[in-house]
Amino acid sequence: MDGGAGALSGGGDGDNNSAWKLTITQEGLAVNLSTFEKALWKLTLADLVEATNGFHDDCLVGSGGFGDVYRARLKDGAVVAVKRLIHVSGQGDREFTAEMETIGKVRHRNLIPLLGYCKVGEERLLVYQYMKHGSLEDNEKGGGGGGGEVGILRLNWAARRNIAVGAARGLAFLHNCIPHIIHRDMKSSNVLLDDDLEARVSDFGMARLMSAVDTHLSVSTLAGTPGYVPPEYCHSFRCTTKGDVYSYGVVLLELLTGRRPTDSSDFGDDNNLVGWVKQQAKSRVSEVFDGELLSEDPGLELELLEHLKVACACLDDRPARRPTMMQVMAMFKEIQAGSTAVGSARCRRWRPLTSKQAQPCRAS
Repeated sequence: MDGGAGALSGGGDGDNNSAWKLTITQEGLAVNLSTFEKALWKLTLADLVEATNGFHDDCLVGSGGFGDVYRARLKDGAVVAVKRLIHVSGQGDREFTAEMETIGKVRHRNLIPLLGYCKVGEERLLVYQYMKHGSLEDNEKGGGGGGGEVGILRLNWAARRNIAVGAARGLAFLHNCIPHIIHRDMKSSNVLLDDDLEARVSDFGMARLMSAVDTHLSVSTLAGTPGYVPPEYCHSFRCTTKGDVYSYGVVLLELLTGRRPTDSSDFGDDNNLVGWVKQQAKSRVSEVFDGELLSEDPGLELELLEHLKVACACLDDRPARRPTMMQVMAMFKEIQAGSTAVGSARCRRWRPLTSKQAQPCRAS
């Protein structure tokens, strides 16, 4: 709050849908971190500046279109992530307002919790739980990062499968909570890994809220990151949950192939990971999988094929034919149960071709 301190208070920890209210204290700018949890520290802007060594590059752990993220060590030794928003003519304000009024109330095991925020003058700082293992992108081959705090992790198929399910679960929660939340920028750098290598979806502060009856969200600029943007966004400014599903499909392809969505010499100048997989699947479908996975266990190929089918269902050029994230979760459950969704009325519509047809992904 400008000109005063704000503290958010609400119901008990188990009441995630309780009404939250903003109370103003009389301490001026002495306390300028508004918090969503009773046990969170009350910090000044000076505290956060000190905790990040003046927002020094050595503390920088990530950057995005709306700001930079810093690792911050507080006076009591606790480590948090501080996102310093870029204040650009109203755009930062809109993101800040959306996050403050919605994200602080969102709690789920597969989402990064917002712990608090600071707004003083032109500064807008968001405080999140810190993830020492970094993002999925940080731990991918050729991801451009050096891994998390403990270095690059070697993710076997069991770990990747768990990440795929966790990210899907988090996104499904956003799509089905009230009001619904569209992420708008689902990508591997927004899938963070906690101490147990559970996926935590982050940076959904760019999401705009829909009412329970809305199916899309109009935006003034193209949302998303190259390689993850669904084809319909290129000729429409309507962001939808089905657009998030497409972007999730790209993340699932990354887990299966071990490749980034762009910047690979294998794809060619006019192609990307999605197009490359569709081309390879016409005759050499098994060659799309990360060789490290198959060398680990050649018997994984059939399971990888089933997950590839789910990815391809998400990547259908026709948004209406893509599954919902709840249906993606149902598909994963059936795969884990040893089923391929035969006879399931819910999933049959989105079921790609079988491996015998050698074309689980069809180019349109």
